[in-house]
Amino acid sequence: MSPMDCERFNADWLKAWTDKDVDRLVGFYSEDTVYKDPQTTDGLKGREALRTYLTGLFGSTPPMTYTPETVWAIQGGFCGRWYCEIGDKGEGGKMRGFDLVILEDGLISHNEVYVHPLGEPGSGLDSFVVEAIR
Repeated sequence: MSPMDCERFNADWLKAWTDKDVDRLVGFYSEDTVYKDPQTTDGLKGREALRTYLTGLFGSTPPMTYTPETVWAIQGGFCGRWYCEIGDKGEGGKMRGFDLVILEDGLISHNEVYVHPLGEPGSGLDSFVVEAIR
């Protein structure tokens, strides 16, 4: 995948995250995908497990706007760094994140997500996830 294709793929994919469009989003992933983020300790295996996770996550979090910052093409995929505003204009906090994305046949076969809140402690996604778990 060329650097330009990686940027386009990443922007379209992050837009699906922003829209909380589960069907569109899981369409970016292969049937046997592996997905890991800070909330999935052992990771998820398979598109349907990811669909279930995203449905719950999106139902328990406020609107979130993902903005791509930069993308690096790597062998077999790309790495992308992004910013996220939580709530209206970031009133719920801001995060910065990084994705490792491995592609097979144009679909994500492996995705590792790393995030950290920006600004005041507890102002990022972590506080919303803790509330959702309670």
